[in-house]
Amino acid sequence: MVRPPWTARFRSIVFEGPIGVGKSSLAMKFATRFGYTPLLEAPDENPFLSRFYRDSARYALPTQLFFLFQRMDQLREVSQRDLFEEHLVSDFMIEKDPLFAALTLSEEELGLYQKIYESLRPQAPIPDLVVVLQASAEQLSDRIRQRGIDMEQGMSEDYLSRLSEAYTQYFHRYDEAPLLIVNTAALNPIDKEEDFDALVAQISSLKGRRSYFNLMP
Repeated sequence: MVRPPWTARFRSIVFEGPIGVGKSSLAMKFATRFGYTPLLEAPDENPFLSRFYRDSARYALPTQLFFLFQRMDQLREVSQRDLFEEHLVSDFMIEKDPLFAALTLSEEELGLYQKIYESLRPQAPIPDLVVVLQASAEQLSDRIRQRGIDMEQGMSEDYLSRLSEAYTQYFHRYDEAPLLIVNTAALNPIDKEEDFDALVAQISSLKGRRSYFNLMP
């Protein structure tokens, strides 16, 4: 595949954002269109996740630790390959794990989690570009309902609102990689080719460390 010239600047791209914002679907579409290797979360492999949605207080810690080790294993495998021979697109970055942990774990559990996280974090590579997808809690709730995954249907708008705010605060301070912050309220790059092309145009023309993309009038 012959990729556009701008892909040489962004050999590794991460699409990030809260649950339901569409990062996994967008990462896969991006991988297919431009020949990137997808590195995607695998929530179906987490044996604690469905129980977490039923009883979050009891299963928050094992759910969080499973995801942490799973993501680190994925990133470790990638770091052992020759990244100069491939382009990589992902729907997660390891730095998001503490955002979820802070919302779901007790004080004692969070202390234990932080010790484990800090011992693993230096192994995570820094991407060439992070694309942060944003949406309101109401929009996230609607999208979660529409995609129809049973165990997600009880997720409250309050939790989604707190999660979105945690993402906003984290990326307000983030400066490790170039950042494109995208408001998806009026953007549907999965189903609308013109929206996908508009997003790609934003990525291809990026300059500096931080940019914003918003189709809202």
